[in-house]
Amino acid sequence: MTRTLPWPLPALLTWAASWAVFVLASRTLPWWAAVVLACALGAAASLMGASWWRRCMIALGFPLSWLVLAAGHIPAWGWLLPLGLLLLVYPLNAWRDAPVFPTPHGALDGLAQHIALPQGAQVLDAGCGMGDGLQALHRAWPQAQVHGVEWSWPLRWVSSLRCPWARVRRGDLWASDWSNYALVYLFQRPESMSRAAVKSMGEMRAGSWLVSLDFAVPDVLPTYTEQLGDGHTVYAYRAPLAEVDHEQVQADEVAGMLPPAPQGMVVKGQSLYPRRGRPGGTPRHHR
Repeated sequence: MTRTLPWPLPALLTWAASWAVFVLASRTLPWWAAVVLACALGAAASLMGASWWRRCMIALGFPLSWLVLAAGHIPAWGWLLPLGLLLLVYPLNAWRDAPVFPTPHGALDGLAQHIALPQGAQVLDAGCGMGDGLQALHRAWPQAQVHGVEWSWPLRWVSSLRCPWARVRRGDLWASDWSNYALVYLFQRPESMSRAAVKSMGEMRAGSWLVSLDFAVPDVLPTYTEQLGDGHTVYAYRAPLAEVDHEQVQADEVAGMLPPAPQGMVVKGQSLYPRRGRPGGTPRHHR
């Protein structure tokens, strides 16, 4: 709804609704519970904002105005309520992955002409956020079975509501098994792509696809690249990305050169984290 209303009407409506919820709830609930309910409404509405700064304005309008008005009447711990809601939507162990930046509408449309997926093929949005990537995958390959994995349970819930035809579950994208998918889609960070390459080479079947928006896999030539009109770039890699030297990887593990990391990547059931700058094998060049 917020995407169809002219700005700043979505923010004004959300702030007014949050204050209405606070006033009504405070008649029967403790003040802190009323604040939590009002902030939760604003946080939920912000997920539908068209850009990150609009989502911030929608979400922060009520808590900031309430803190200003109640500054002299609340205990010190009351100032932690907005931070607690932020951590609920975006947990600490997800901070090293991408912020909540949605996939642009239709960003993957042109890929269907270059990546032909059979009827019923399974595709995964690894870190699906609010479901924009799921919608882009469904739009590009309507015949595919779309899956999503997201660590934040509020975002996972929003994705399920927005994409009822997709199978969305809460989980760690790095601990999920990628071996059953014909295509895995990522919109993460540049630092995530080496990890994605190692996981792809360890789990994804030959002929399957790893697709990334904006960020390329280091030292690997993409099978297909498309420059979008809005400045985004799509990179598509056909597995295997490289020929893996399994003996060298095993030797590195024995020597302690590939140590596990907290919430690290899981490949074939084993915790694995690559050395910095080493995606895991010899690049495969496509002609």
